[in-house]
Order: sequence, then C-alpha cells, then structure tokens
Amino acid sequence: MLSVKKELQMDEVIEQITDYVLNKEITSEEAFITAHYCLLDTLGCGILALNYPECTKLLGPIVPGTIVPNGCRIPGTSYVLDPVEGAFNIGTMVRWLDYNDTWLAKEWGHPSDNLGGILAVADYISRVRLSKGEKPLTVHDVLEAMIKAHEIQGVLALENSLNRVGLDHVLFVKIATTAVVAKMFGGCREEINNALSNAWIDNAPLRTYRQAPNTGSRKSWAAGDATARGVRLALMALKGEMGYRTALTADTYGFQDVLFNGKPITLARELDSYVMENVLFKVSYPAELCAQTVAEAAVKLYPEVKDRLDDIDHIVITTHESAIRIIDKRGPLNNPADRDHCIQYITAIGLIKGDITAEDYEDEAAKDPRIDALREKMIVRENKQYSLDYLDPEKRSIANAVQVFFKDGSATENVEIHYPLGHRFRRKEAIPKILEKFSRNIATHFPAYQCKKIVKVCSDYDQLVKMNVNEFVDLFIP
Repeated sequence: MLSVKKELQMDEVIEQITDYVLNKEITSEEAFITAHYCLLDTLGCGILALNYPECTKLLGPIVPGTIVPNGCRIPGTSYVLDPVEGAFNIGTMVRWLDYNDTWLAKEWGHPSDNLGGILAVADYISRVRLSKGEKPLTVHDVLEAMIKAHEIQGVLALENSLNRVGLDHVLFVKIATTAVVAKMFGGCREEINNALSNAWIDNAPLRTYRQAPNTGSRKSWAAGDATARGVRLALMALKGEMGYRTALTADTYGFQDVLFNGKPITLARELDSYVMENVLFKVSYPAELCAQTVAEAAVKLYPEVKDRLDDIDHIVITTHESAIRIIDKRGPLNNPADRDHCIQYITAIGLIKGDITAEDYEDEAAKDPRIDALREKMIVRENKQYSLDYLDPEKRSIANAVQVFFKDGSATENVEIHYPLGHRFRRKEAIPKILEKFSRNIATHFPAYQCKKIVKVCSDYDQLVKMNVNEFVDLFIP
C-alpha cells in the first residue's frame, strides 16, 4: 500500500508548495505589516506606470469591447476584465518601471509581481460572490496570499539559479501565482498539485530580453505574462485538467534534465514568512536592484562633483559579482530597459543630476552627452566580500561604492553603502519614505480629493485589512 501511495505522489517540491498554501497558518505580525506596505508600494508603482504610453498600449482586453460579467477592475483604468487578462494588466503595470520590491538570492526577482494574479483573482472572486449574495474576500486575504507568494518565489530563488542556465526569473512568479490563486479559487490538494506540475512543464522564457545586446521592453511585461499564466493554469486545474507527477524529476524529459543541467530543484528552507519579512523595497530610485546602493552613493557625491564634471579623470565603481554579470555594460544603450539595467548609466545620472527618476531612462534624457562621457571614464571592480555578503542569508546586502578621481590628482571619498534604504536593516528609516513614494505616485494620476481618500483609507491598517477587496480596488478607479 505504501509503495502505491508513493507512486501516486507528485514531485516532493510540488507537494511541499501545495502543503504550504493549503495548510500553513501565517502568524508573523511583521510579515502582515510588511505586506501592507508592499501592497501600497506595488499599487503605487503600477499607477505611476500609467503615465507611460509604452505600458498603457499593452493594457485592456485582448479583443476591444469584450464584456466580462463581474470582471475584475484594473486600478487607474476603466477596464473590466477576466482574471487572466486582469492579472496580465496589473502584473505589467506594477513591474513596468522596475520600481516594485525585490529579492536577493542566487536567482533574484520581484515577488510583488505576483500581485497581478492575486489582486485580479481576489477582486473577481469578490464580485462574483457579491452577485450571488455571498461574502467577498477581504484585504487580509490578499495580504496572506502575498506573503505566501513572496515565500514560494523567494525560497525557490535562494539556491536555484535560473539565470545561470539562461532562463528568466519570472518562472518563479508563475509557480508562486499558480499555487496561491489555485488555493484562492478553492482548489483541493490534487488540483493545486496538477496546476503546479503544468506550470513547471511550461518551463520559462529565455533571459534573452534582459541581457545586452537584446535588452528590451519584454522585461517590463514578462512578469505580467507569468502571473497571468499562473491564473490560467489554476483555472484549468479546477476544471479537472490532469497533472504530471514527475514534471520536475522525470529522466530526460523532466524540467531538471531538460532545463536545469540535471540539478535538483530544491527548497532551501521551510516555507513560512521569511521572504516577506526580509524583502527589499526600492524606496528612492527606479533602478535594477543591484544598483540601488550605487545610485545612493552617486547622489551623495553629487554636491561635490556637480561643478567639476569636466575635471573628472576616472570613476571607480566597486561592486559585487551579480552586478558585474547583469548590469556592467559598455557601448550603446538602446532603450529605457537597457539603461535602467546599466550600473554606469545609473551612476552617471546620479552624479550629473543628484537624483534618479524614471524619466532619466527615456530617449530624450539619454541624449545628454555628459552621460556617455562619464560612462567612458568608469572602472568597475568586484569586492569579493561584497559578493559573499550579497548571498549571506543573514545579510542579503547589496554593497556598492563610488569614488571619483580628478585630473589634478585629488579625489572624493570612497562612498560605500552596504544596504539600500528599503532593506530590512533600514526598514524603520524607510517606512515614511515608502508612504511618501505611494502618495507621490498616485498623485500623478488621480485628482487631489481621490488621493486624499486613498491615503486615508490605506493608512489605517486595522480597518484596511477588514475591507472588502472590491471596495479596496474601487478606491483606485477613476
């Protein structure tokens, strides 16, 4: 009997994820409080992205005029969509500007990308329930789903490096979304297992669009695509679609053999609330995560160098291995997606302007000849300790340093920053600025009276968690 049971089980990693979403009670107050700030920050990033036509052109129904009864609403727009397309819309918005929270590990990523699927599904479920006279989901349900999605994506990322084999990290978004929304839809163990196995069999997009010379805008909608796929696979599983018990481990044809060089996919720690508690907010600058501290260092040097740009002989950037591999770029930068993933470009903007905004990556801003002139003078070096601290689970630092050397032989101090403002070690310092960022972002899209109402409601945690999801989403509808 035991052998029969074992034969019928899914791969262990799939079973562990399913166990977690079905049975794990999240008791960490810190995780829920952090998830609250994460929810606001993520939505604010999405609202800010609506100011960019390259983002908004991708939003809305696939077929114009499509009507979805009880469909989910898309914050900041008039769209009413099915939850799959809704997930794509929200996921694309929140990821567009590379400004939402992030995670450091052997595979990095942005766990709040999952909000695309979570919020679309939660809103859809709530509106369907209301149409039947039933009780909708609450914001507390959304926060719990966010904690679990963060955890699944982040723990998978700890030891499983997709970038080393040329795959994109949004695979882990798809896995996390699939698991949590299948549970939200009322999936049982078998249905969640089946959905997850199909998510792994999908594999992942190639990392091509994140790397020079092909860096492009797909990096801004890839997570929307992944979270939408997670919703679709969950819905199919709940209709009875079968799963595949050795999707990961099958000889020759499983994910591990085909795409992971035969190495096992592992969960490096027990799934709980570790990732949400340790997540990194991008508080100050819309830039790739490895460049958050280099941006801060460059801005700190601005007062000293702003009037001496022509006198600069060279600039030394000291960084960690991941930054060198991902964002150390020479030569032409072809678009905003290319520029916000270039450590030299980001440093140059900070030294020239004393600030870094999303507009600084646009074509018009990039025409400033001073940017490329400074880039040519930059030397990028690895500090081995920085690389070790980046992967240390007790630190998760993103250390960078910048020093400017002038033609007369003088130099600035070597400005070294180990932890960006949104890091857990600087969380108390960051919270007021996260709220300021949220208020600033929504003010780019909504009138003052609506912003005031949104901020008032969202600032009261105890009341917000009790709020119906549909009512919460309606706060963000023009």
